[in-house]
Amino acid sequence: MEEPPAMRHGAKMDHPATRAEALARLEAFLPRAGRLYAANRNFDEGPGRRTHVSGLSPAIRRRLLCEEEVARAALNAHGFAAAEKFLLEVCWRSYWRGWLEARPLAWQRYCADVARLNEELARAPSLGAAYSAAISGQTGIDCFDFWARELAETGYLHNHARMSFASIWIFTLKLPWQLGADFFYRHLLDACPASNTLGWRWVAGLQTAGKTYLASADTIRRTSCGRFRVDAPLAREAPPLPPEAPIHPAGLPALPEADPDAPSGLFLHTEDLSAETMVFPAPVRAIAGPDRIDGDPADLKRAYANASLDDGIVRAATHFAAEASRLPVDTLPEAVTQWAARHGFRQVLTPCAPVGPVADRLALMGVALARAGIRLVPVRRAWDSAAWPHATRGFFQFKGRIPALLAGGGAG
Repeated sequence: MEEPPAMRHGAKMDHPATRAEALARLEAFLPRAGRLYAANRNFDEGPGRRTHVSGLSPAIRRRLLCEEEVARAALNAHGFAAAEKFLLEVCWRSYWRGWLEARPLAWQRYCADVARLNEELARAPSLGAAYSAAISGQTGIDCFDFWARELAETGYLHNHARMSFASIWIFTLKLPWQLGADFFYRHLLDACPASNTLGWRWVAGLQTAGKTYLASADTIRRTSCGRFRVDAPLAREAPPLPPEAPIHPAGLPALPEADPDAPSGLFLHTEDLSAETMVFPAPVRAIAGPDRIDGDPADLKRAYANASLDDGIVRAATHFAAEASRLPVDTLPEAVTQWAARHGFRQVLTPCAPVGPVADRLALMGVALARAGIRLVPVRRAWDSAAWPHATRGFFQFKGRIPALLAGGGAG
C-alpha cells in the first residue's frame, strides 16, 4: 500500500491554536455539522483529506472553545434532531470529565501503572521490543503502523482509528493498555486525562464492565475508505481484562467561596483558555500564567499547547484591561505567591482544572499561597456545574440530559 503524500513528506494537519482560528473553523464547519456529519463522520479518508469532521477537538480540549458554545452553535444551525450526532460527540468530553472528576482514583491508578510499566520496559526485553515496534509503526499490521506514524507526525487520529488502534494494541499485540494510553496522551493534541484514560479503559472492558471493543479488518477497510489491506491477522476475540477493585464515586469536590470584595488576581492555565467567556466572582486586577507548559509531551503537542497558552493570556489581558505576567513553570508555586503578594492580592482566582496534572500543580500552588495568607479560589464554569453531576453512570443516561443542559443558562 502506498502511503499518502501527507505521510511520506511528514506534513502536519493544522489545528486552530488560537480562539480566533477556532471560531473561524467552527463557522466554516457548521454547515456540515448536521445530517451530513451524521452520515459521514465514521469515514476516514486520511491526513489532509478529512472534510467530514471538524478538527476542533484540540481547541475544545484547551477550551479555546467550550463544549457548550460549540454545541449551541450546531444546535442553532441545524436543530437538535439533525445535529444530534455532532452534539453527542462534543458532549462526550463533558461526560468523561464529569465521570473522572467524581472518581479521581481511576486517574491515580493509571498514573501509578504507567510509572510501574515504564520501569518494567527496561527490565523485560520482550515487552520492550514489542512496545518499541508498536510506537514506531513496525508491527507488520498496515493500518496500525500507519496510525502510529500519523499520530507522531500530526498529533491527531480519527476517532475510528483510535478505537481500532487501542483494540489492536490490547488484544492483538497483547500490550498493557496503560502504555498505549500514555503513548496517546503524549502525542494527541486533544488528549485530556479524562477522555484519553477512560476511552482506553472502555476498549479494554474496564470502563463498562465486560464490554470491550474488538477491531475488525472489514470495519477498518470500510471506514478507512479502502486505504488499508489489513492482511495481518487481528485478534478474533476481545476478552475483558481481569476486573479491578471497584472505583466508587466520591462526588464532585466542593470549591471554596470567593470574597467578592477581596483584591484578586487571575491565574490562567492550559485546561481553560477562554477566561473572557467566564463569570468571575470578583474583579480581576492582574493576570498571570506559566511561561510554558511542563511535563513530557511530544514536541508537536508542546508547541500547540504553548501557542494556545500565549493566545489565552493575551486575550485575557485585553478583555480585563489588566497587566499579564508570565511566571517560570519550574518554580511556579513560589513565583505565583510572590506575584500575588507584590500586587497585594488576598485571593487568586483560577478556572477550575479537572482531575489531572494541572489540577495537581494547582493544589501545590494553593498550599504555597495559603502559607502567605492568600487563598486560591478555583471557579467552575456554569456548564460544568450543570453537566458533571449527571455523569454518574453510563453515557446513555447522560445523553438524556443533553437537551435540558442546552436549554439551560449561558456560558460561564
